[in-house]
Amino acid sequence: MSIRLGDIAPDFKAETTEGTINFHEWLGNSWGMLFSHPADYTPVCTTELGRTAQLKSEFEKRNVKVLAVSVDGLESHKGWIKDIEETQNTTVNFPIIADEDKTVSNLYDMIHPNANDTLTVRSVFIIGPDKKVKLTLTYPASTGRNFHELLRVIDSLQLTANYSVATPADWKDGEDTVVSPSIATKDIPAKFPKGHRVVKPYLRYTPQPNK
Repeated sequence: MSIRLGDIAPDFKAETTEGTINFHEWLGNSWGMLFSHPADYTPVCTTELGRTAQLKSEFEKRNVKVLAVSVDGLESHKGWIKDIEETQNTTVNFPIIADEDKTVSNLYDMIHPNANDTLTVRSVFIIGPDKKVKLTLTYPASTGRNFHELLRVIDSLQLTANYSVATPADWKDGEDTVVSPSIATKDIPAKFPKGHRVVKPYLRYTPQPNK
């Protein structure tokens, strides 16, 4: 069964490279990024996990815990981590789930039989502190993820969760945002004192409110 935006992220207990975790309890009041890998010792995943480790401080700055999942076992993960650290010049500093029985993969619909009936696709789930799914992305096994895009999306999700704005195409942190249609133009000055500009009655811009 597919997981949709706004659904409560399924809870689970799993063995990881950093011990046993209960997912919801492990998340606590943090945001979370759960992302899957087709298998250990695969070239694209090696670069992805290395990049995630390199960006740990960026995830922490946003109060995001990262959790990887692969369908191989703990011993395989440990050997693979050594390769990741050697080839990507980093230290793997987040847990990787050992999902040999595919419990988590099936719970999150990460196996797409028409792509491959045994390997997980490159799924990404961004989950809020309320344990609800805020974003899903699915890449084929052949395409590595853009982690700067994932950070950009998290910035947008966190901003728009707290302010009545949306983020336009190609938006990056610090740029102008779009005022929510639910805010009447006459009410914008009181709500957004930094100023605004009206392009169309339905397209109003204001500086990013939390900067």
